[in-house]
Amino acid sequence: MKKIVLTGGGTAGHVTPNIALLPGLKNLGYDVHYIGSYEGIESKLIADFDVPYYGVATGKLRRYIDPKNLTDPFRVIKGFGEARKILKQIKPDIVFSKGGFVSVPVVRAASSLKIPCIIHESDMTPGLANKLCIPVAKKVCCNFPETLQFLPEDKAILTGSPIREELAKGSKADGFKLCGFDPNIPVIMVIGGSLGAANVNAAVRNALPELLKDFQVVHICGKEKVDNLLLTTEGYKQFEYVKQELKDLFAMADLVISRAGANAICELLALQKPNLLIPLTNGSRGDQLLNAKSFESQGYSMVLQEDDITNTVLVDAVHDLYFNRVSYIDAMQHSHQKDSIKTLLNLIEDTYRESQTPDPEDKETAN
Repeated sequence: MKKIVLTGGGTAGHVTPNIALLPGLKNLGYDVHYIGSYEGIESKLIADFDVPYYGVATGKLRRYIDPKNLTDPFRVIKGFGEARKILKQIKPDIVFSKGGFVSVPVVRAASSLKIPCIIHESDMTPGLANKLCIPVAKKVCCNFPETLQFLPEDKAILTGSPIREELAKGSKADGFKLCGFDPNIPVIMVIGGSLGAANVNAAVRNALPELLKDFQVVHICGKEKVDNLLLTTEGYKQFEYVKQELKDLFAMADLVISRAGANAICELLALQKPNLLIPLTNGSRGDQLLNAKSFESQGYSMVLQEDDITNTVLVDAVHDLYFNRVSYIDAMQHSHQKDSIKTLLNLIEDTYRESQTPDPEDKETAN
């Protein structure tokens, strides 16, 4: 049986694309295993699937001064040894990495065992973990055309990000029923990630009186971020977090207001949802600003900067997006980044087949 090891973790964005690949990999006959950190979010997310999970030590390699910089390199070295031992036990044909610092010891250990590795970079510019893995990777996949310039030409492939197929199978009727909305009034969906986005939440709520004149608003606002004073507001429905129902809310939505995390916007692209992006300006390395700029330049998104938002600006942008929604949908329909699961599965299969072909150099060495 063909065997593959998936790795990646630290945030949900380093795990959910791997989860999106699981059905396709199993259909192709792969025995799938997952290597993550001992207690990272990846261990909890993978627990819902029938996939053996292995934990290894990992450390964050920081660009800034921190006392942990003295100890974390030793954790990475420990993780390398643990990953190498696990890989020897599993004997996979290929490793697929979605990034995050746990991927560094795994990819490096795989390389030392001559196991081919494919890695995927979500953001516009490669993060430090992937920079450490690129030299030993066979192929490097990415979401944005602009990223290709930062990658080795012989390894770089524009694939987009794998999106869970069930997100495209939602029921519009179930979404309206869940929210108690009128099917004849357009719907704005507001989403800021699993923890919510305080500034986006505030901006939308401040503009609600004007928005509700023409739209209904479903707001996924994050844990403990529900505004109890607005619970009975007609045409406005709040959720802290949704799981199975997310596909139905997407099916119902005419427009989406979102942050600009790579996986979030790739979901919007795959679902062809006209969207208004409000990228995070602080607390990141600027990747959301670059992500949003790329999607705006390709005609997939409208972008507003946090500092520029007023009630009038937000309401006008939403109306502009709605009235021009067809042009955004058309641009997304012509994207080459939509069929990412198919593209990645084909790449994995090609890499597997190549790994089964003896290397002439290895024969010469053996002789």
